[in-house]
Amino acid sequence: MPYYAVIRELGAAWDPSRAMREQEKWAEHAAFMDRLAGSGFIVLGGPLGDGRDTLLIIDADSEEAIHARLAADPWTPMDLLRVAKVERWHVLLGDFAS
Repeated sequence: MPYYAVIRELGAAWDPSRAMREQEKWAEHAAFMDRLAGSGFIVLGGPLGDGRDTLLIIDADSEEAIHARLAADPWTPMDLLRVAKVERWHVLLGDFAS
């Protein structure tokens, strides 16, 4: 399976007056993401810079599979997070290189 670099950005419903863990349905979102990481779908992930964007390194068959899996995140239909960009990642260095 190829790796993909996925950028998710804050959606229109994000409340900037609240911290990430204070957003609606935080516990459900966190549990969902933990399950994706536990299954190996998400290899690495976390907020970038000021937290407006999140980087996920994903092990998937296709971009379509990524969109399908992330659509089930409770924060997706709430428009708290949305996929901004998906790029195939060609790993040349490190433990993930093939």
